[in-house]
Amino acid sequence: MDLNKYIRDVQNFPKQGVLFKDITPLLLSPEATEEALSQLCQQAEGLGVNKVAAVESRGFFFGSLIANKLGVGYVPVRKKGKLPYTTISMEYALEYGTDTIEIHADAIQKGDKVLIHDDVLATGGTAEAVVKLVEKAGGEVVLVSFLMKLNFLHGEDKLKGKNVKSLLEY
Repeated sequence: MDLNKYIRDVQNFPKQGVLFKDITPLLLSPEATEEALSQLCQQAEGLGVNKVAAVESRGFFFGSLIANKLGVGYVPVRKKGKLPYTTISMEYALEYGTDTIEIHADAIQKGDKVLIHDDVLATGGTAEAVVKLVEKAGGEVVLVSFLMKLNFLHGEDKLKGKNVKSLLEY
């Protein structure tokens, strides 16, 4: 199945000059969703993953499905102030300013083998922050997984030394 057929290009979203890669057509197709899920889970084979950490908000679509299919724990990575329990956090740089992501303090234990998932790898800032947050919690990042990667933004440069995989590349 060619998953590219389920990615819609939206011109000038969220702002002028940006070509947005919309995954909602893929999510509308149970067959395409199942194919993407199957391929994402195959990437984790043999890595000993015992936690999946997925990034708010579009990473949640497949993150919880991956965790369920692998039979492992699921860790939502959220923006500051969105989680109800004690958290640990990581601040990271944006183009203009900073942002902060958090996980529950008890979500990742020392030695956990963690698969990080998000929908797209763009500039790599968020993914790099999640890697640092997982490692700060004591986890070992064994895979950084994406549905798609925008190669022209060179986000993988911020993930040097990590096992980075994506299903689609643009």
